[in-house]
Amino acid sequence: MEACITPLPEVSDLKEVAGGELKKWPERLTAVPPRIASGSIEGVTEEMYVEDTELWKRRVGHYKSMISQFGQKGRYRNLLDMNAKFGGFAAALVDDPVWVMNMVPTVGNSTTLGVIYERGLIGSYQDWYVFVLQTWCPVDAQDSGIRPCLV
Repeated sequence: MEACITPLPEVSDLKEVAGGELKKWPERLTAVPPRIASGSIEGVTEEMYVEDTELWKRRVGHYKSMISQFGQKGRYRNLLDMNAKFGGFAAALVDDPVWVMNMVPTVGNSTTLGVIYERGLIGSYQDWYVFVLQTWCPVDAQDSGIRPCLV
């Protein structure tokens, strides 16, 4: 069970907030989360986070222009992002009436679930991503970035 718990970053003072101060909603959805700003996630930079957020804004806009049903209000209510990384897909859909569950694969020792929480989003770790991807998604959909994989 220990492996499933996202630890809070260390603090050096009792008055210091573990991980850093969070912005108020909705600013915190796009602001660089404290875990990234402090450098506590190895290999993740503020630039990577900002680029990912912008990338998902563009992708969602493109999906809505190409898949008419995707852009219809109320067409989808619950979405599952099976490879959420920083939660950029969910953040890009903030103005839509949808609920996105962000799943962070345990494959590759991903430690970004705390970032999703600091954005004000929900999520969980999962270890079935590879199985589902290999079983249900055609190879060309695996690399396209489509979330969820539509079969």
